[in-house]
Amino acid sequence: MQRNAKHNVILYQSAQLLDLGVIHAVTTRHGGVSPAPFDTMNLSAHVGDAPEHVQENLDRLHSALELDRAATVDASQAQANQVARVTASERGTRLKGVDGLITNTRGIPLMLRFADCVPILLYDPIHHAIGIAHAGWRGTVSKVLTNTVKAMQDAFNTQPREARACIGPSIGPCCYEIGADVQEKVERAFPETFELLLSKNSSIHLDLWQANAVQLRALGVEQIEIAGVCTADHTHDFYSWRREQAHTGRFAALIALS
Repeated sequence: MQRNAKHNVILYQSAQLLDLGVIHAVTTRHGGVSPAPFDTMNLSAHVGDAPEHVQENLDRLHSALELDRAATVDASQAQANQVARVTASERGTRLKGVDGLITNTRGIPLMLRFADCVPILLYDPIHHAIGIAHAGWRGTVSKVLTNTVKAMQDAFNTQPREARACIGPSIGPCCYEIGADVQEKVERAFPETFELLLSKNSSIHLDLWQANAVQLRALGVEQIEIAGVCTADHTHDFYSWRREQAHTGRFAALIALS
């Protein structure tokens, strides 16, 4: 992914999705009005920031991408594996308890929020459909990304070999130490994929990027872009729940059909 500036809002974007004309972005901390510790582009109203700051930041994001904020659909995420199809009737709403969104309706941006979990953007250039998924360790082991791709197959006849996938900035294997309970769940979910668990300084680290790429490849998705940017190592650009000890903002990933 490449780091771009649009009207002073700093975004990460995929070159392949830009070339295909897909409106999308992973936001950073830069370009908003929130004070510390949310400085400056916090996009969540549920972390202690003033609501008027969040509203201004959302306005700035949508203006930078030339999108209608009133049309955006987001979700109250559940760290699980439920996926919702978005149609014109959901325009401008918040869906409850889902961590994946899909649509083939133009002009309805899909947006989810993050602070270490993995954002994944999906595009089907044949049927002009998009998807977005939020995958922390719980969503990863319960296969929210697999469910999102399968939902696109069922709804839009998406063929995985034609799909484009972008795994965005999130906590990387360098910083994501896990305990024995999570390790056990990962081993059950990915019994033949030992490279996802890395030994480092007598601790076990989880590679969420590859855990989600494994799911994509198992489905037949071949065109996978991994940003390789660790949010815990780059708190100058991103919010990190773990590095900032939970007292921080949220960045967003957003995708829309023009």
